[in-house]
Amino acid sequence: MEWLLLGLVIWTLVHYSIRLTPGVRQALTAAIGRWPYMGLFSLAMIGGIYCLVVGWKSVGPGEPLYVFDWARPVSMVLMALAACLFIAPNAPTDIRQVMRHPQLTSVVLWSAAHLLSNGDQRSLVLFGGLAIWAIGQMALINLKADAWQKPQPFGMAKTLVSVAIGLAVFAGLYLAHPWLSGVPLG
Repeated sequence: MEWLLLGLVIWTLVHYSIRLTPGVRQALTAAIGRWPYMGLFSLAMIGGIYCLVVGWKSVGPGEPLYVFDWARPVSMVLMALAACLFIAPNAPTDIRQVMRHPQLTSVVLWSAAHLLSNGDQRSLVLFGGLAIWAIGQMALINLKADAWQKPQPFGMAKTLVSVAIGLAVFAGLYLAHPWLSGVPLG
């Protein structure tokens, strides 16, 4: 469990540092350059993800603390929504007309879907921790950023294409889930 917690701490601190200590980021970028800074940031993120994966695998599923018989179909719907929202910031879609943080919201939905379906301790730590991180990240962005300016609308056709791409991502993740996580969905 220590590796899992360490991974969450690294993930959270590195992401929060952008908003909480912008002077450090600016000083590092000025001292070593933009690309070396981005390389260090990426290495820290890879280290955090490595700790999360090692921690996840080392703990094992354990006994469930709760089981919801109805959770699987609800989780599938949440995951499909999460996939569509995850790509929204980088896609021509009108989702950004109604939602400031679609990608972070997708992390919350992804976490909720997994928390509904997995009631074991490692799932509570990982998915609960990432949901708390995403909610905190949205709050930090809202506190530190200017007022939300909605982007120009793209129209229904482009939004539907973005949703179709999101659903294709969901289908790919569904099929690859046993390989990616070691947990079969069947």
